[in-house]
Amino acid sequence: MASLRRVKGLLILNLVAVVGFLLFLARCRVPLKGRELVHAAQGRSEPSNLTSRGSPPGQQAVLKRLSLLEDIVYRQLNGLSKSLGLIEGFGGRGQGGLPATLTNEEEGEAAGAYEKYGYNTYLSNKISLDRSIPDYRPTRCKELSYPKNLPQISLIFIFVNEALSVILRSVHSAVNHTPAHLLKEIILVDDNSDDEELKAPLEEYVHKRYPGLVKVVRNEKREGLIRARVQGWKAATALITGFFDAHVEFSAGWVEPVLARIKDDRKRIILPSIDNIKHKTFEVQRYENCAHGYTWELWCMYISPPKEWWDTADPTLPIRTPAMIGCSFVVNRLFFGEIGLLDSGMDVYGGENIELGIKVWLCGGSMEVLPCSRVAHIERMKKPYNNDIGFYTKRNSLRVAEVWMDDYKSHVYIAWNIPMDNPGIDIGDISERVALRKNLKCKNFQWYLDNVYPEMRRYNNTVAYGEVHNNKAKDFCLDQGPPENHTAIIYPCHGMSPQVSRFIKLIPC
Repeated sequence: MASLRRVKGLLILNLVAVVGFLLFLARCRVPLKGRELVHAAQGRSEPSNLTSRGSPPGQQAVLKRLSLLEDIVYRQLNGLSKSLGLIEGFGGRGQGGLPATLTNEEEGEAAGAYEKYGYNTYLSNKISLDRSIPDYRPTRCKELSYPKNLPQISLIFIFVNEALSVILRSVHSAVNHTPAHLLKEIILVDDNSDDEELKAPLEEYVHKRYPGLVKVVRNEKREGLIRARVQGWKAATALITGFFDAHVEFSAGWVEPVLARIKDDRKRIILPSIDNIKHKTFEVQRYENCAHGYTWELWCMYISPPKEWWDTADPTLPIRTPAMIGCSFVVNRLFFGEIGLLDSGMDVYGGENIELGIKVWLCGGSMEVLPCSRVAHIERMKKPYNNDIGFYTKRNSLRVAEVWMDDYKSHVYIAWNIPMDNPGIDIGDISERVALRKNLKCKNFQWYLDNVYPEMRRYNNTVAYGEVHNNKAKDFCLDQGPPENHTAIIYPCHGMSPQVSRFIKLIPC
């Protein structure tokens, strides 16, 4: 399939080259008076007028044929998107990652565009699927060279009820910025979307636009992000698999450093550096080089790179990271299977990114962020697939704690303010994950905290945690007072910070 795609691509490139060469010769001989030829990738509204009054009949015939050839190329590249009301080409709004805007009239039509997907869908439909974004790599990255015999990659995009233009921009961006000989396939995993445009229109477009390159995998029921990614892994055939949200855009040169690092060590999980696409204007905003950490609730967050990375004064070097934000990671397909993929016992979303980070470090691998590989990601206002993300993150976090965190699992219960005995949350069967850890002969969690995430605060001397109730009025709890002096006060119990307290056993000096 990949060879068929390359052959078709070469035919189109040859056709464009012939058109350009013949047109150059024709223009050298004939001073054209019509509108100049517009590059097919930029799009246009009507065929170019290449005939010229007063030209010899033979030259007019050649020019007419050139016009017809141009139209064939144009329809191949741009006609499909037009039928969907979308735009291809390298111009238009938001080009170069600049903020895109709407007219006053369009602003009215765009009202409510954020509610369904968490970003400005109306504006996304006005931005070209092929727009370029800034190259935010450190300057020295562009001076680096990589082996020529890099392995191929399968790109896996997971979506549910995503805007069609955003999904297709992710696909176009991947194709435009990944060398063809390295990109084996793109797999779109639809986690049982409701939107009709994500069914036949999506499949017809990708199969005609990128024949042999794009596969569409559809879940018969809603599985959630975690199990949907596993489905994508099952469909992949390349040696390397890259997992991405379906609302990303790739920068130039993103893939070579990733593949080189994994080729050098198959047990590395690589995270491209993340830049931000603003959900309102689609402006691409540079994020500083960061590692990825988390709180004891297992909410992910950006953290500063470790001191040894700063000491090198080389911004191109990989950054050791304890875990991952979760929107993108790349891994050797076979190694990913060996370490148990993601935990399919988790539901919907959350916790799987922390589990993978802990697991790979404890079980003989590593995880790192590459400043020389950059992917921009839309930070949405809301998740479209569930309104109770907190519950699923809590449940999944407890699975991580029980399998991987040894004596530190209490820290997770403390953070969520739930009792360790009878917490009232069914976390499901974890026996397979416990057996996986034993079979892989993984290290203990203390080693991980000491060597990978020493910045993580520990509460080893906690003897109790929870709310402090008033025994005379049980609906009132101890709470934080005015911010000026934080004097403790009595306040109606609500079960959230700053009422949740930890009682630390003090050890005399």
